[in-house]
Amino acid sequence: MKPKPHRDKLLAAINNPKAVKDKDLLNEALNGYNSFIDSLSSLTSKGEKRIDEMIDHLNSYKDFLEVELIAKKGSDFIKRQKGQLKLDNSIMEEFLIYLVNKDIIDGVPDEIEFGSNTAFMSMSFRPSSIQNLLKKPEIVLKEKDQDFTLGKTLFYQFSPDSNFNEKITLSGKLFLSVFATEVKVNYDKTMFQECAGTASRLKLGCPLSKYYCLVEYLDMQPEDVTLTDIDNVYLLRKTKRLPFEKRSKYEEVRAQHKDYPIDKSVLKAYINEMQKFITATWYDPDLAMKRGSFS
Repeated sequence: MKPKPHRDKLLAAINNPKAVKDKDLLNEALNGYNSFIDSLSSLTSKGEKRIDEMIDHLNSYKDFLEVELIAKKGSDFIKRQKGQLKLDNSIMEEFLIYLVNKDIIDGVPDEIEFGSNTAFMSMSFRPSSIQNLLKKPEIVLKEKDQDFTLGKTLFYQFSPDSNFNEKITLSGKLFLSVFATEVKVNYDKTMFQECAGTASRLKLGCPLSKYYCLVEYLDMQPEDVTLTDIDNVYLLRKTKRLPFEKRSKYEEVRAQHKDYPIDKSVLKAYINEMQKFITATWYDPDLAMKRGSFS
C-alpha cells in the first residue's frame, strides 16, 4: 500500500473547523484527487512516455486544485493557509512515490523503502557519569523529516555486556536515507540555507547519500550549490514567485500556471539522477587499482 500524504492533508483540511467555509471545495478536491490517482494507476506505458503522461496528469490536477478551486473559489483562510495545510506541496510529495516504478526506474530492490520519512542524521553517546558506562547506554539520535526518500530502516543494539543482557541493552531503529528530496512550492534564501544545513547533517550520517530540492516558484537569486552539500535544486516551473499583490488574483495565478507548467525536461533530469544513483556502484575499494586513484 503506497503512502498517501496528499490525501491525508485533504482529509485533515476537510475536518479542520477553521476551513468550514471551504468544506464543499475540499470535498470537490478529494474527488479530483481520486480521479488523478486513478489516472496515474491505470497507465500502461513505459519509460519517457509514461513520465510524460504522468506529468500531464500532474499539471491537470494542480491546475484544478490550485487555480480553479483555491484561487477562484477559496475563502481568504484557505488561500492564506494552503501552505500551512500542505495542500499544494503534498501533491508533488505523493507524485514522487509513483515514480518509483519498474516501468520508469530500473534496479530498485523490492525491500527498499520510499516516500516521506524521518531520516537519520547523527548518533552520539552521552553517558551521564563514569558509573553509567556500566549501565544501559545513553544515546542522542538526531533525525529530520524529509518529503521524499529512498532508504532502509536499520535496527541496532548497544550494551556494555557481550551477551546483551536485556536489563542493560539499548535497542532501537533508525531510517537511513540514501536519496533525500525536499519539496517546496516557494523557495527563498532562508529555505535554501536550511536545506544546505540539512544536507550537511544527513551526509554526516551517510556521506555517500544524495540530497535534492524540487521547487516550483523561486523567491531568491539562484546560488551555486557546489558551495553546499545540496546536490542540486530543480526549478520545476522555471519561474519566479508572483509579486505579493498578484498572488491571490485568480487571473494572475491561472496565467502563471498556463505559461509555466511543471516542466517535463526538468523533472526528467531529476528522475535521471535517481536512476544513475540507483544503478551506480557507490564504493568499491578494488576499483582504486584500476583507476589509479582512490576516487
